[in-house]
Amino acid sequence: MKLEGTGLLLRIYLGESDHWHRKPLYQAIVERMRERGLAGATVLRGIEGFGAKQHLHTSRILSLSEDLPVLIEAVDAEDKIRAIIPEIDEMLGDGLMTLEKVEVITYRAGD
Repeated sequence: MKLEGTGLLLRIYLGESDHWHRKPLYQAIVERMRERGLAGATVLRGIEGFGAKQHLHTSRILSLSEDLPVLIEAVDAEDKIRAIIPEIDEMLGDGLMTLEKVEVITYRAGD
């Protein structure tokens, strides 16, 4: 797969305890992205954060949370990113999705 030039970065913010059909939501979203042939996706687990409800989720020892923030990032061509957004929106309960234009400098896989 070749990816260069202008693309879109899709960021999805959700909670670690969010689920879709008995599966962690972040896992279900990444699987959907893979099925749709996106260039790649990364899931990042946060150590602290809050969202629209202002509830603090933290990994600090005295207030250990089982619902830490999770961020999924995916970069691909604009048409592929925009095509999957409605599917992800349907899966996402509470959360946030953002888009940014990006310039892809290098995208390659080793042998």
